[in-house]
Amino acid sequence: MQIMSERTINHPGNKAQIDAQWARVRARLRQEVGELAYRSWLKPLTLGELRDNRLRLVVPTRFMRDWINGHYAERLHALWASENAAIAAVEVCIQPAIPLRKPDAPEEAAQDQPAAQPSATEARKLAPVLRNGADILDDDISAPLDPRFTFKNFVVGKPNELAYAAAQRVADSAAVPFNPLYLYGGVGLGKTHLMHAIAHAIRERDPSRKVIYLSAEKFMYKFIRALRYQNTVAFKEQFRSVDVLMIDDVQFIAGKDATQEEFFHTFNALVDQNRQIVISADKSPSDLDGLEERMRSRLGWGLVADIHATTYELRLGILESKVESAKCSVPPKVLEFLAHKITSNVRELEGALNRVVAHATLVGREVTLETVQEVLQDLLRANDRRITIEEIQLRVAQHFNIKVSEMHSPRRARAVARPRQVAMYLAKQLTSRSLPEIGRKFGNRDHTTVMHAVRKIEELRSTDSSMSEDIELLRRMLQS
Repeated sequence: MQIMSERTINHPGNKAQIDAQWARVRARLRQEVGELAYRSWLKPLTLGELRDNRLRLVVPTRFMRDWINGHYAERLHALWASENAAIAAVEVCIQPAIPLRKPDAPEEAAQDQPAAQPSATEARKLAPVLRNGADILDDDISAPLDPRFTFKNFVVGKPNELAYAAAQRVADSAAVPFNPLYLYGGVGLGKTHLMHAIAHAIRERDPSRKVIYLSAEKFMYKFIRALRYQNTVAFKEQFRSVDVLMIDDVQFIAGKDATQEEFFHTFNALVDQNRQIVISADKSPSDLDGLEERMRSRLGWGLVADIHATTYELRLGILESKVESAKCSVPPKVLEFLAHKITSNVRELEGALNRVVAHATLVGREVTLETVQEVLQDLLRANDRRITIEEIQLRVAQHFNIKVSEMHSPRRARAVARPRQVAMYLAKQLTSRSLPEIGRKFGNRDHTTVMHAVRKIEELRSTDSSMSEDIELLRRMLQS
């Protein structure tokens, strides 16, 4: 064991001794914690100074310092004590940022630079991060917010009232009301609109709060860049130091294990710090395939708010709001026609209205039902024949008063199994999907299960008049 005082540490020979001790401590740490933990947390540690029998180790960020102090402080002290009895304590400190000199800046005297310059080896390690990893370290990595997507411009109806109320509560509360807020629903139903509205409202109410909004795809891209340029520490610091983290389309990370792992730890770190998280996806947490069970459990911790398919009244309200904001003249009968015919999603509905208004403006023709049918003939044909399995499941679940998730569940109770069979029957009758495709939409069931459901409902229709009436009513609702 080497014993060394702070009075002699700067001697070249003593410097070599403490460097050797540090190398042995690092080697033992690497062996004990494993390669992954070592590279993520301990490899960036560098020697600082030994003063008053206290050894200082230096890390680049506050987050890393806190993590090492919480997880490795005792072990670091024990290993150093076994190497050098003069060390009474080990401190982990943050290294002050070194300002980058401009190319044309005059040279400064050596005595004005108290911090040692990086060695050639360290410079080579830092170079890729400084050259190519700049986007990892950007202060503002949030995706741009659409100025149109505010609470004021969101039309509320029965299908989205819970999601809207929850989003407003998150935006208006100084404390965290529920964590996370999880919004889910089909394409074009307003999830992204609500997330943008939350971000707008928070930034307007308190500009000092740090809000990051981005897609799950961009989160994964940032994480891959951080791995590539060995800059995961900065990545962790950036995402875990926000006040509000908003991730859109989280289903994108399903099946991507490394990204899921990092998102899981980011999620836990923010929840522990009582920071707000808002998530959107196309399915509920329990129905997301390719996610680990622990991840699904975490996503379902807070409030899960479903945005249902639009109703006729909601679609008409959206069209009237758009016409009013655009200050254009469209006859009420045309709006009613569009609300009745374009049922797929809000984006397609707004796109249809934009086409009608643009045609009238550019060509100079009055907006009538005839011109609408002429301009939108392709879209109207597509919507006349487009009925989705998800819509069938929703309508059937509402009709029989069960949860939509029961359509995917393994439960065989008659109160659940019969509506599920009805939905399978209607999916076979009203869509062009194959039996295996329909089975996959109902909890990955085999195609023979779908065949049995179709035969069973056909038998019941011939013997049970109430079942036949239910089927016919559902058919009319879906085809209207």
